[in-house]
Amino acid sequence: MEDPDLICLQETKKELIDKAMCQAIWGDAEVSWEMQPAINSAGGILCMWCDKAFRLQRKVIGTGFIFLQGELIREAQQINIITIYSPCDIHGKRLLWEAVKQLKDTAAGVLWCILGDFNSIRVPEERFGSSQRSIIDSSINEFNDWIHDLELLEVPWLDRNFTWIRPNGASRSRLDRCLVSSEWLIRWPASVQSTLARKFLDHCPIFLRSKAVD
Repeated sequence: MEDPDLICLQETKKELIDKAMCQAIWGDAEVSWEMQPAINSAGGILCMWCDKAFRLQRKVIGTGFIFLQGELIREAQQINIITIYSPCDIHGKRLLWEAVKQLKDTAAGVLWCILGDFNSIRVPEERFGSSQRSIIDSSINEFNDWIHDLELLEVPWLDRNFTWIRPNGASRSRLDRCLVSSEWLIRWPASVQSTLARKFLDHCPIFLRSKAVD
């Protein structure tokens, strides 16, 4: 697997993150980062990148998201990245969805990628082992409407159907994903997202590979 240009982590559970920690995660001394601290060891977001690959131009840190606008240096392309860590309750999701929508409506640029842990599914088949059917169905409709309103598309998937697995395996869901603008797929039509081994995590890492057709 090739080295990533950016790494976005959700639910860090860290109130403080320093350079040494980022260097250890990134695997190199040359790393830049932005973070949203956890509150009482709950939540938290961390985004990391190398300045040789990505030049940050603007950032917005809000409740449940980090927005990064900058240039992919190798390809001389301005991109907009929003990393999401969504709450589980529908009221919290609605507040997050509206904040992200307002940001996308007002920010410059057409190459958008909104990714992370949405704590939502798009179709019933993306969840196994849950009995809250009516609540799930309502959330599905609102989540899909939000994606449609933002004019986003889901990057084609490889590998596993589920990204979150309860430790005992009784419940599984696809809660994590990468959503992009149509312009992103025009620029990088061979884009795919794949799940990596979760090892000691309850979520599978998602690897987004965006490249032009060879």
